[in-house]
Amino acid sequence: MKTALKVLAVLVIGTVLGLGATSLFVIRGTMPGGVTDGPWKTNLLIGSSGGDMRTRASVAVHGLLALNRSETIYYSTDRDSDGNTLDGTCTYIVAGRDPPARWWSITAYAADDYLIPNAAKRYSVSKNSVTRNAAGEFVATVSQKHFSKDWIALQNGPFNLTLRLYNPAASVAADPAHAALPSIKKVSCS
Repeated sequence: MKTALKVLAVLVIGTVLGLGATSLFVIRGTMPGGVTDGPWKTNLLIGSSGGDMRTRASVAVHGLLALNRSETIYYSTDRDSDGNTLDGTCTYIVAGRDPPARWWSITAYAADDYLIPNAAKRYSVSKNSVTRNAAGEFVATVSQKHFSKDWIALQNGPFNLTLRLYNPAASVAADPAHAALPSIKKVSCS
């Protein structure tokens, strides 16, 4: 009986430690291979054959469905350009020029890594949908308040933004830490 209890205790402790480590390193932790460009971060191992088990598990948990790195580079952030955590009660301006890629999109995700539910079904802006001024710059609003165009809807709580660069320029693939990416500025909070 004592042996059975010892075996059971070891199994329970092992399971708890394993789940804790998974939560810490895969679900909440950052992946190795990270590169930062302003508020945006990317991982050079996503979508590459060099991705280790931890990177692949994190991609699976966060639902990225990553394409090969030669086809797409993914940047994400949970912070604005000043380093503050993105908050769904605030309004943000995402501004810049078209990132150097054949096509791009910026999408907001809730803390659970799913699209943010909203009646307007406004989840992202892209190269084909955003309006540009005469200088070729775009300004998109990320907010709970409804805007008529170039708007990504939010809800209360933390969120993150993902910038996808499809068929990125060779300069981005060679040096993803120095790409010309949009800024994210907090305008106000309710």
